[in-house]
Amino acid sequence: MFWSRGLETDFMPPNKPATPDPARTLSLLWRHSLEPSRTRGPRPSLTVDRVVEAAITIADEQGLDAVTVRSVAQAVGASPMSVYTYVPGGKTELIELMIDAVYLRADRPAWGGLRWRERVKAVADQNRALYAAHPWLIHASTSRPPLGPGVITKYEYELSAFDGLGLSDVDVDAALTFVLGFVQANARSAAEAAALPEATAMTDAAWWEAQAEVLGRVVDPKTFPRATRIGEAAGAAQGGAYQADAAYRFGMDRVLDGLDRLVERKPKA
Repeated sequence: MFWSRGLETDFMPPNKPATPDPARTLSLLWRHSLEPSRTRGPRPSLTVDRVVEAAITIADEQGLDAVTVRSVAQAVGASPMSVYTYVPGGKTELIELMIDAVYLRADRPAWGGLRWRERVKAVADQNRALYAAHPWLIHASTSRPPLGPGVITKYEYELSAFDGLGLSDVDVDAALTFVLGFVQANARSAAEAAALPEATAMTDAAWWEAQAEVLGRVVDPKTFPRATRIGEAAGAAQGGAYQADAAYRFGMDRVLDGLDRLVERKPKA
């Protein structure tokens, strides 16, 4: 189970323990490929798709903690037990379905004549945009991803950004993991920074101003020459101690430079 403990608790009926079933979840993820086409009879008013879309909307607007059987049931106009019928594995299973659905509908433009650095940068930008649109994705683990059509399609597309570089399959997978790990870390830092003003009822400028008098007395430029000089320069350039866009641009360039070295060292044909 790759989500933190307790996520499924609100989604389980009373006295029924969570029972993860990877095979069942996989069947749900690929339900549109596995289920026969419906040709007769009325369509059910509630479907897995409706449950998943309602949960995504709740998570986007209120965060992952707000996704419970009651909130989803209320959103789709059904009873909690009816929702559980469509997602037997509880919240853990539902979140896997949510991730896969978001990944499946993401844009994947053709590469055209883009060079490899531009392609990899595009992959990074696309993932950063996903985190911005769905902040709850930041907490998803990639060690056991939901292996549905969305995840597989995303993986196939992103691997293609490294085509023609002569890297081994293992190196391509590791390179993609490296890129996505950087994007996730940057997105997490950006989200935390963005949440601070509301959480503390204080803007960054007000926070620095509140500490300026004491810092001016205890931080001697002669004792801390680098901290004062470089800190002031960075703060002036970024408008604060941390600026997510600047950190992303700088870090992404270093990621690409590192991959450039890997490509240069590949065995020559």
